[in-house]
Amino acid sequence: MSMTAMDLVAEARQVIKEVDIDGAKGLMANNAIVLDVREPAEAAQGHLAGAVNIPRGVLEFKVNEHPATQDRDATYVVYCRTGGRSALACQNLQRMGFANVHSLAGGFEGWVGAGQAVEKDPAICG
Repeated sequence: MSMTAMDLVAEARQVIKEVDIDGAKGLMANNAIVLDVREPAEAAQGHLAGAVNIPRGVLEFKVNEHPATQDRDATYVVYCRTGGRSALACQNLQRMGFANVHSLAGGFEGWVGAGQAVEKDPAICG
């Protein structure tokens, strides 16, 4: 049986942890690593404070190389534009041994839509 992208996202959401904005802010206040899995051009338009950008398309290849993502026992808040890519990313990060990953429900659009602060720093990209 073939699956659509949305089927894959729905399947991922069954096995990952999703957090709302308040939950993400609580994790971030306790030093969670914020991981932006959007493309660099998206991240350059704005991102959550302190975010590390590793695009979803290369995440599994790059996550072990980035200095900020060396601790598999650390807490991570992962986000994309709307929450689909971050759900898939969290599923694979869990498979790779990252013990405490959380996908931001609603993604960056939900964050901005709720009036939360963002930063613009192209240096985080890629």
